Amino acid sequence: MEDNGKFKANLKLPQIVALYIGSVLGSGILIIPGIAAEVAGPASLLAWGIMAVLVMPMALTMALLSAKYPDAGGVAHFVAEAFNPKTGSLFGWFFVMAVVVGAPVLALTGAGYLSNALGLSDAWRLVIAAIILLAGLLSNYYGMKLTGQIQIAVVLTILAVLTATIAGSIGKIEYANLKPFVPNGPASVGTALTILFWCFIGWEAVSNMSSEFENPRRDAVLGTILAAVTISIVYFLTAFVIVGTHSYGASMSDVSLIYVIKRTFGLPGAVIAGFAALFVCVSPAIAYIGAIARLVYSLSTNGYAPKKLSYLSRKHNTPAGGLIFLAVCFSLLLAVFSVRIISLSTLIQLPNAAFILTYIGGCAAGIKLLKGSRFGVFVSIVSLIFSLAVFVFVKWTILYPAIIALAWFCYSSNAEKTD
Repeated sequence: MEDNGKFKANLKLPQIVALYIGSVLGSGILIIPGIAAEVAGPASLLAWGIMAVLVMPMALTMALLSAKYPDAGGVAHFVAEAFNPKTGSLFGWFFVMAVVVGAPVLALTGAGYLSNALGLSDAWRLVIAAIILLAGLLSNYYGMKLTGQIQIAVVLTILAVLTATIAGSIGKIEYANLKPFVPNGPASVGTALTILFWCFIGWEAVSNMSSEFENPRRDAVLGTILAAVTISIVYFLTAFVIVGTHSYGASMSDVSLIYVIKRTFGLPGAVIAGFAALFVCVSPAIAYIGAIARLVYSLSTNGYAPKKLSYLSRKHNTPAGGLIFLAVCFSLLLAVFSVRIISLSTLIQLPNAAFILTYIGGCAAGIKLLKGSRFGVFVSIVSLIFSLAVFVFVKWTILYPAIIALAWFCYSSNAEKTD
């Protein structure tokens, strides 16, 4: 699967690092540290440290593949190169449809926190969510150079708020809150690890933009390492503050970070917390929308999606067809949510299996495509084992990729008959 070099290579290292951080540092930081602390107590900090180490092979696998095979198809392209184009297209659609649900979930999460902070109604929550998604669509329509610059500003804002929160909370930490360290037994650390996995996905998204890196061979790996170190430090320190101030348990676990921010900044804290949540959700939404628009373009140009979706903006040379497709899907998801047909908690779980399958496909491709590098093969094997281990726990969400695969099979069979 090739993108035919249609997109301009104008992303420099700072923009690439911002895109990686923005893709990974998402809404999970708002709720996961408190939930993990409730599950494992202070030992959840051990889980954060272990996850920071385990996620590095996964991140590096995607980076090494992006450096060697830069393409708008991302993981779909890697799988196609390693196995065959048809299989690559299936994994591409797993990723597309995971983000079709995942991006609105991000937007609704950020909008929900801001609405609560400002005392707004549910109707306003939908409006704010729509604005978040529209910002992601428009920034990607006007080009990756602008998107990269926006991501730098957004990521710096997020890091500034989190740094201020962590610094302001250090004095409130009581080391008595770290004892007993393993209150719920060693098995609780394993349970916490499966929960933390969702805070570290996102590396696959930037691979779809790798053809627009000015120097992919250098910046894909370097950008990944810089982003991974930054993210791991921020996550661990945030978790440490939440555990050290015992800002979890009872009704606090799913809003632990917000609780800490309010307590740190006093009366203005609620508004600061709301806008912090908004920025935390805007950043990955922008990155994922950019990735999927390019992937839809790639699938279309290679015959695995309707040809109209390969339409490029003549003025900005951006994947307008893919962006229109996403705009329609997002509108439908928000409409479904507005009439309470499906809850946000269900929507959050829905794309899990599809996301993990994307990693499984990419890591399997890495074992074959990086065979000239012992290190590349090693990190790909470790990542594949890790992804398969997590996939065991997807439960009912396996139905979603099963439906995607059935629709893909029907479309592919019909396309072959037409040809």
